Amino acid sequence: MDATFQGAAVGIWLKNARAAARKAQEIERRRAEGLPVESSAGALSDTRREQLEEIDASWCPSWPVTWQRSFHLVRMHLDTGEALPTEAREVLRQGEDLGRWVTSVRYGWDQLTGVQRWMCEQVLGITPATEEERPKRRRSQSDKWAMNYEAAKQFYEREGHLQVPRKWVERIVGEDQEEREEREEREHKLGAWMGNQRSRAATLTPERMEQLSAIGIAVGVARKRDSGLGRTSAQPIAVDARGARPYSQPRLLGVLGDAVVRIAQPLTCHSGTLPGRWRE
Repeated sequence: MDATFQGAAVGIWLKNARAAARKAQEIERRRAEGLPVESSAGALSDTRREQLEEIDASWCPSWPVTWQRSFHLVRMHLDTGEALPTEAREVLRQGEDLGRWVTSVRYGWDQLTGVQRWMCEQVLGITPATEEERPKRRRSQSDKWAMNYEAAKQFYEREGHLQVPRKWVERIVGEDQEEREEREEREHKLGAWMGNQRSRAATLTPERMEQLSAIGIAVGVARKRDSGLGRTSAQPIAVDARGARPYSQPRLLGVLGDAVVRIAQPLTCHSGTLPGRWRE
């Protein structure tokens, strides 16, 4: 858009001409469909459009102009007898990375129009990337959750419970274990994941809660007394298939201490001391 020639702002002029050409195309479409046209002011005339097409038939493409610019630069590069660039930063022309553009075209072949595909294949000799050449799609958080869920399901079916040690790593063995990279992707830190599901029970969706219940984890609500206020508030908890909630060691000692105090209270005397046989 910043291009100039002998002081004339050619880039801006072409931008305005393309906008006028698209307005003319929109007017033609509405008339063909029998729709009303308010005004044709600002639309490019047929004569001027033909003059521009004589210079470059693709001067006003339906796709982004930046794409067309890179296509033209690659064609100029090939016309000099050079090979098609396929690596980023391999060839730079007028500030454009031609190798990066070629790569993006090959990976994004499905997003191109039929005309663009024909131009790339017949004019530049570009072919779509194969499945082996395409970069692996990054897994979303939903994908990762589903994979860890499968690991938990496998552990439950094998062990009959979900009392998973914190550092336990579960491996899902599949048919794609030949390559090392795939083998590493199938190893899941199941113990840490299980702990996260229990601690984040309040944020789980109903669908995920139902999935966890199917393999032995039920999410419930416990009543926790607010400190110093004498009120209770709902706190989500997670229990295993046997109904047992896992306790940490400090918490377990606290629970046992409370139980001892409750047993001892009915045995205290009016003086507040235990009978002799309980003092020791």
